[in-house]
Amino acid sequence: MTTTTYQTPILPELNVPVVMGYFQSLNAGDCSQTAQYFAPYGELHPPFQGGIVGVDAIKGYLEAEAQSLTCFPEQATVQTASDGCQLVQVQGHVKTPYFSVPVAWTFNLNSESQIERVEIRLLASPQQLLELQQFS
Repeated sequence: MTTTTYQTPILPELNVPVVMGYFQSLNAGDCSQTAQYFAPYGELHPPFQGGIVGVDAIKGYLEAEAQSLTCFPEQATVQTASDGCQLVQVQGHVKTPYFSVPVAWTFNLNSESQIERVEIRLLASPQQLLELQQFS
């Protein structure tokens, strides 16, 4: 297994097209395209919710919940297994019209470069999360 770490504001050297496409299409508000990066059985695990499984369910969730956010990936680590599967860990922040919060994304990609699973974790402190409640 090889590991590569990137530390640039917009990650231009990150050579994982599906992950870059995920962020680009999500930031463009193209939820349909974002969902297409997932395997048919792919899973999206947003903070504070159970998994959303399947391309159509992911598209619906993103259309309902992700239209007003912008993702700013800032650092990534890529691990590639001998079978071609990849684990991509990205840290950055998400900006909404009301706040910005530090976030970590963990992508599990299959050997066909499809997202099998992405887990999104908030990296905010408990105090920061309490401050965000005023916007909900």
